[in-house]
Amino acid sequence: MKTNKRQFILTSILTIHLVITTNFVSATGTVEVYKSPTCGCCGKWVDHLRDHGFTVNTHDVGNKEARARAGISPTLGSCHTALVDGYAIEGHVPAQDIIRLLKERPKAVGISVPDMPHGTPGMEGERNDPYDVLLIQEKGDTRDKASVFNRYRP
Repeated sequence: MKTNKRQFILTSILTIHLVITTNFVSATGTVEVYKSPTCGCCGKWVDHLRDHGFTVNTHDVGNKEARARAGISPTLGSCHTALVDGYAIEGHVPAQDIIRLLKERPKAVGISVPDMPHGTPGMEGERNDPYDVLLIQEKGDTRDKASVFNRYRP
């Protein structure tokens, strides 16, 4: 009887541990961010990533060249471009969407929040606009070819 109870407890603990570790994706990899040295919202977005466990290196050289090298169309552009684990991240993408991208690993160039919507990480304030996080599937895809990865509706 004691053996069955002990075995049940050990099996339960192991199962709980496996469920937790399987469903938990930490922010891994170093994020390389290309931004303007004078852009305050980019700095706030970098802080947002660090607050969610990412290691971030910033390159204060602007982002147009990095965006072009990553294959992101200007129609999907924003004020900063990041690269992490083979993906491009354009604009004020929430950390939880980057974590989901890294967990699911879709065949894609990356994800984007085009423009600079109010209420996105780094663009917090009194105003919150609805916005979409878009999945960029092929290099050079324009906004109309990207698919919705996540929707935010305040």
